[in-house]
Amino acid sequence: MEQKTLPACPVETTLTLISDKWKVLILRDLLTGTKRFGQLRHSVGNVSQKSLTAQLRQMESSGLVNRKVYAEVPPRVEYSLTELGFSLKPILDAMQTWGEAYKTRTEG
Repeated sequence: MEQKTLPACPVETTLTLISDKWKVLILRDLLTGTKRFGQLRHSVGNVSQKSLTAQLRQMESSGLVNRKVYAEVPPRVEYSLTELGFSLKPILDAMQTWGEAYKTRTEG
């Protein structure tokens, strides 16, 4: 895991690790299981290859994502959540619940 000075505030620490829109969507998609790069790019949405690669590298460095490379031609790379990454599930569940309630309240 990347060792850098983390903020004193726990909320700020969490935001530091998942503050990018793509990171939250990557977490959401990896909660259902291991994905290849192309699957993630498709499921996350309108993300560039460069941006997705950068986000995955940061998440791997933070200890949230595992990257497994298979010695095949062409190379196959799979991404999955670490135990630490999976521990963010309650936060994403709460975000989903809140988002659904907000949509119901504002659309009704």
